[in-house]
Amino acid sequence: MFNLALKSQTELKNRISQNYRHNEQSCIENLEAILGWDAAKESEVKQLATELIEKVRTNRIKGKGVDALMQEFKLSTQEGIALMCLAESLLRIPDSYTQNKLIRDKIKTGDWKSHTKGDNFFVNASSWGLLLTGKLVNADSRESLTSSIVKLAGKWGEPLIRKAMGTAVRFMGNQFVMGENIEDALKASVPQEAKGYQFSYDMLGEAALTDEDAQKYMQSYIDAIHAVGKANAGRGAKNGPGISVKLSAIHPRYVRAQRDRVMSELFPRLKHLYLLAKQYQIALFIDAEESERLEISIDLLEKLVLDKDLAGFGGIGFVIQAYQRRAPYVIDYVIDLAKRANNRIMVRLVKGAYWDSEIKKAQVDGQIDYPVFTRKFYTDLSYLACARKMLSAQSEIYPAFATHNAYSLAAIYTMAKAEDKEFEFQCLFGMGETLYNNVVGKEHLNLTCRVYAPVGTYETLLAYLVRRLLENGANSSFVHQLVDPTIPVSELVVSPVELVQKAERASNPFFNKPSHIYPGNRINSLGLDLSDEFQLSELEAKLNQFQTKTYRAEPLLWDYVISEREAKPVINPANKNDTVGEVLNANLDEVGVAVSNAVSAFPAWSQTAPAERAAMIVKFADLLEQNYYEILNIVVREAGKTLSNGIAEVREAVDFCRYYAAQVSNEFNNDTHQALGPVICISPWNFPLAIFVGEVVSSLVAGNTVIAKPSAQTNLIAHYAVKLMHEAGVPPAAVQLMIGSGSIIGNQLTKDPRVAGVIFTGSTEVAQTINQNLASKADSGVLIAETGGQNAMIVDSTALPEQVVLDVVTSGFDSAGQRCSALRVLYLQADIADKTIKMLKGAMDDLRVGNPSLLNTDVGPVIDTKAQKVLLDHIDKLKKTARMCYQTKLQPECADGIFVAPTVFEIGSIKELKREVFGPVIHIIRFAGEDLDKVIAEINSSGYGLTQGLHSRLEETAAKVYNNIKAGNIYINRNTVGAVVGVQPFGGEGLSGTGPKAGGPLYLYRLVHTAAHPQSKVTKKAVNFAQLDNFVNSLGQLSLDQAQITELLALATRLKGISPLTEQIELPGPTGERNFMLFAARGFVGCLADSLYEYCVQVIYALASGNQVILPKDGIADSLGRYLPNKSYFTSDLTKVELIHVLLVSKNYANLTNIKNELAKRDSLLTGVMQEADHGYNIHFLVTERTVSINITATGGNVQLMSIDDKI
Repeated sequence: MFNLALKSQTELKNRISQNYRHNEQSCIENLEAILGWDAAKESEVKQLATELIEKVRTNRIKGKGVDALMQEFKLSTQEGIALMCLAESLLRIPDSYTQNKLIRDKIKTGDWKSHTKGDNFFVNASSWGLLLTGKLVNADSRESLTSSIVKLAGKWGEPLIRKAMGTAVRFMGNQFVMGENIEDALKASVPQEAKGYQFSYDMLGEAALTDEDAQKYMQSYIDAIHAVGKANAGRGAKNGPGISVKLSAIHPRYVRAQRDRVMSELFPRLKHLYLLAKQYQIALFIDAEESERLEISIDLLEKLVLDKDLAGFGGIGFVIQAYQRRAPYVIDYVIDLAKRANNRIMVRLVKGAYWDSEIKKAQVDGQIDYPVFTRKFYTDLSYLACARKMLSAQSEIYPAFATHNAYSLAAIYTMAKAEDKEFEFQCLFGMGETLYNNVVGKEHLNLTCRVYAPVGTYETLLAYLVRRLLENGANSSFVHQLVDPTIPVSELVVSPVELVQKAERASNPFFNKPSHIYPGNRINSLGLDLSDEFQLSELEAKLNQFQTKTYRAEPLLWDYVISEREAKPVINPANKNDTVGEVLNANLDEVGVAVSNAVSAFPAWSQTAPAERAAMIVKFADLLEQNYYEILNIVVREAGKTLSNGIAEVREAVDFCRYYAAQVSNEFNNDTHQALGPVICISPWNFPLAIFVGEVVSSLVAGNTVIAKPSAQTNLIAHYAVKLMHEAGVPPAAVQLMIGSGSIIGNQLTKDPRVAGVIFTGSTEVAQTINQNLASKADSGVLIAETGGQNAMIVDSTALPEQVVLDVVTSGFDSAGQRCSALRVLYLQADIADKTIKMLKGAMDDLRVGNPSLLNTDVGPVIDTKAQKVLLDHIDKLKKTARMCYQTKLQPECADGIFVAPTVFEIGSIKELKREVFGPVIHIIRFAGEDLDKVIAEINSSGYGLTQGLHSRLEETAAKVYNNIKAGNIYINRNTVGAVVGVQPFGGEGLSGTGPKAGGPLYLYRLVHTAAHPQSKVTKKAVNFAQLDNFVNSLGQLSLDQAQITELLALATRLKGISPLTEQIELPGPTGERNFMLFAARGFVGCLADSLYEYCVQVIYALASGNQVILPKDGIADSLGRYLPNKSYFTSDLTKVELIHVLLVSKNYANLTNIKNELAKRDSLLTGVMQEADHGYNIHFLVTERTVSINITATGGNVQLMSIDDKI
């Protein structure tokens, strides 16, 4: 049975769930009705807001240094982003070598001199210091950094610069952090309390990844409560200082999927804190976090408020975010809870601090809509409407309004004063005091303002500091606009009601709904939200409807009835007692039937209009989404997928369909894009739906007929998918299903001379066998192979350990490590290795390995006992030699299935790994910060080139990695799995595959007889063609006539203009990411021709694509030797060369079949052989694609999104 840990829902809780992602326009209409704004009060509100702003501007612009600094270095400037990056990472870097690199990296491109103006001491001092630093680091490109420092700053220049930059970052931190410890913070609060301020202290620290970290944070809260309680001195929850607690800091798995642990483990910790707070009678607020945690935080609140041990305690506080669309319903629920408990609850209303990450997550997850409002003034409207609700429930709620917006402040004050309501204002330390200095005290409005005061060391403040810098620097931030004298005061006191009406309630025009983030009307695949109670309830019910259903898979051949034969059972790898279905294998006679059918059907299918073919594939995608639940049931039970992995599987399959269909509709014509013929699609068990569908629909939509041969372990889902394709209108003869072993059925299919192409995903060894089968035929056809990888991730000391560990766990252990892209080798800079490894072990302790039918399972089974044995043998062997081994504990239910514990080793070198370890095993290698080049070379030496990860804040390091690492997919400051179709086209190079990339702009062109001309967003870049120029400048020295030389010069000029090396393709995707595709030389290109002229043509193609050349000693090519690049060379037999990536063969070269056969016999690279066509050679075949995906929010926030200037 599927168990998604459902919980009982009251009517009010149902309303919260129903409005999670409710239509924005409907939400706004509801808010307008709740607010019932009295237009007669507008002039009073504006007058008060104007007075406040004018006083702030008078005092603040010439006041604190950091305010002026943030105004000067806005996030819309390169210098502002550089400062934010420095603030985020400089203080945590332990080694001076990397600190120097970070300072150089962030400062050398800034125009710091332009900021030395005005009379603000701190801005000028900072600018001149940064200017000097910029001069120093810019000098590094012309002469050694050391000598430049000696000239400009003396021999202690580097340490002085580090000290100065560290001091500057600490200065910024002091603006937003009350003290390094609670004692210091309490001392600092005394003079402020005298003015009328109160404080709520928060112990800084981001979400705990390990239970050890959570226990440390827990102790810091306990200590703080004792200290604050004593300082409160009996003043009570409203009149004295209090505490705020982040629940993610005191439990490492504070997520909906782990609800049982949250209620049984986190709740007792939370109750302990509240009992202490009750003892001292101080307020303790539960801080608001990401929207996916809201409902579980409400469950905890309810349990606290109704706990008899806390009865009558008036210090229970809860934070509500107004930017959430369900905020009004949360208030309704809290009011009802207070009535049921006969206890008043303190509620802090905030606008919300995670807006940018909420937008990104909804886009990435393919949700139906956003959980937050898309425009700031909609949030402002929500804030006032929620304030109205809170003020109207005085017996149940003690309202606290946390805002830095003068209009919001004035509006709430006006509403509350008219009805004599009790309330307080609140603000963030370092951001609101200059505003509230005009509010607190008898000489002003005589209101209480409670300051949210973070407490912690510099190490813990960094992430918090960056969020504050983002808020201060964001164009839409009131705090930013407040001190910008170029913005008229009148623009800052406009009612959100007025702005809503002007905008006609339209959503933010700067980004679309999650379903429409891609260009060309391609619809994003639909995700399921495993934090949504309604979706969970429906999902569990539907899954359990199919739980007892068994499935049958058999060959699907056109106009052919399968005879009775032995059926083999399919057993759930997570539960040996669950028989999922049965499989009937094809026999060898049926191979011929399938191929004959495919040949017969090809003419009609290939001449079907591209738009008509595409429409069928789009219909198939729709059917996949319509049958979401049953598909999930099959992939979870047959392939051992967790629910989140199963959802991703369905989404990727849908994305493949819509991406390829859109490309064919926009770019293909049957007259110019002629299909190949019958194509065999051989797919793996690790992505039994996504890769299966991707291979099949790409071939179909391009006009080929398909025989699909899924992995022997996952036939049930393949059979289900093909039946849906037929239902979508794809003719049964155009797509057939063959079931059986790869060594028998797959082998026979690929040998058939009528087969025009093979798409294969699997092991390098099997790919070589297929290549040999194809090479033995006169017309070998096309082979697209995506094979394994020795995937690595490099982590330097600028990286944030918490981000690193999350991404390592996901990259290495998600899907039980059974991904082509999964992390195998983790390179940690030695300076941060111990800390990172300790944190990784703690995170592993909190992983739950078990049955995927349970929502709380993180890691499921491996596919079968054979795979399990290979992994366990590797683990047992390496335990004897590894420097360290650590493993996650298995759950008791694992005894009923096929499981391998997530394992991490520390080893000395990647050379200790002889082959890919396809499972949940990570190998750690330490490296010195100065040895990055050696690390890159070592990774490249493995011969594999699939995925590569990097965690670094250094742009210079990122560029070095993606320009030099030989890997198809490069991920920076994120995990290395989950490539999205069209966003991160996927595929490797070297031993990892042939290309082109699946889900990329070139893929379909390999499946037709047409040179690639995709319609992509291309940026041209300069390329050094010196080697090509040197060669063509020497043509006059060769035995060529003038006409030939003229033709070759023209060819070289043309190829330089169209060389993929000059192109960079910007790829669409969700906000907060930058995705682009580069092209790189494949490596070595062999040449075979019958004449010197033809050899010259081949050499020009090779050099125009950046490759080196290998020529035969045949008496014709010999004269070219002195004119080739240094790394090019001659050989007596090209077919014996191991490292040859592509072989170019002239049009009429004899004995080509024998050459292909000999090349295929090698136990090395899959060498592509390209014979000259009428149009020449396909230059895209001579380059490899590299996709780069950069998480641009890694430093703490989405500058791009936060800088939107959404004015009406």
